[in-house]
Amino acid sequence: MRRERHCLRYGTQEIAYEIVRRPRKTLEIAVEPDTTVVIAAPEDAPLEAIEARLRKRAAWVTRQQKYFAQFLPRTPERRFVAGETHLYLGRQYRLKVVPHVQEGVKLIRGFIVVQTHRPNRPEATQALVEAWYRERAHIRFPERIEHCLGYFPDPEAFRPRGLIVRKIRQRWGSMSPAGRLLLNLRLIQAPVDAIDYVITHELCHIAEPHHGPAFFELLTRVMPDWEHRKLRLERALA
Repeated sequence: MRRERHCLRYGTQEIAYEIVRRPRKTLEIAVEPDTTVVIAAPEDAPLEAIEARLRKRAAWVTRQQKYFAQFLPRTPERRFVAGETHLYLGRQYRLKVVPHVQEGVKLIRGFIVVQTHRPNRPEATQALVEAWYRERAHIRFPERIEHCLGYFPDPEAFRPRGLIVRKIRQRWGSMSPAGRLLLNLRLIQAPVDAIDYVITHELCHIAEPHHGPAFFELLTRVMPDWEHRKLRLERALA
């Protein structure tokens, strides 16, 4: 996988973008929540062809950047110290760090309680909390996938061939050409209806790989309120 950084002049502004070259046949343009523009392109696609496609989609790109910009700046990085608030399934919980011989994380009456024998080491607390988030994600995400499959007339035609949970910097999820669903670990912090939006969005890509009119027709048909859910997601995790 090769990455390249370029800039395209569009009217009075410039669009900075990154090309990610992969073994694929098609080209896809995405605007990430931090307003960056990422283009997934075939390894042999000429720069002129990529820029021509970006120029054709420039109005859409700038609209998406404006949409995401309203949620910036994003929440500062968490420090994982006692008293700090953290999200789980859309609810705020206060972090409580307790010295203990056995390490673990529990939800107790509005608190994320971290038991650790290194209570003064925020990096140790962070590792425990993120491991707990990952454990919960591997339980809750498959449950939500099953729920979201029920939105489709033929659920089995949209069943992903695998689930990958990973902490990624930009997008909320993706669907590989082989049908493997990737979900951002951070989604476990979002409200359930927002998680369902991301999953349903990605399941639609099994039938419609690109964000063309047919994709949005399908998404609207199976989830008519997807725009409201998307807005709630961006507000919750901004």
